[in-house]
Amino acid sequence: MKTSELSGSALNWAVAKCEGLLCFGFIVDVAGTFAVVNSDRQCEVFEPSTDWAQAGQIIERECIEWQWLPSLSEAHRYGARRPSLGGLNRTFCMDGPTILVAAMRCYVASKIGDEVDVPEELMEVA
Repeated sequence: MKTSELSGSALNWAVAKCEGLLCFGFIVDVAGTFAVVNSDRQCEVFEPSTDWAQAGQIIERECIEWQWLPSLSEAHRYGARRPSLGGLNRTFCMDGPTILVAAMRCYVASKIGDEVDVPEELMEVA
């Protein structure tokens, strides 16, 4: 799946993968709530595409910037940018309907790339 099209549980899964949170598995309930399983076999809701408390840490740590794009459609209302780190000469940019979706797509693109192999069971709830 294109990183620029990730949303919902598929985007949350991709961020969890980048964060190394999938060691013990994940679940998605019928409402589409995404959760990771921790080492104590407890489920922890992980939804950085909608939760500022979770995404804010990533945005700050990864130096992700965003801006409002007033001339674009609702689906592309915000842009996010992450400068390359570690001497690489590449800036990662993504857009989305919200700041968090744009920022998390940007983060995933910087870690995984422009395409992500999303588990099939998440494609239906994405």
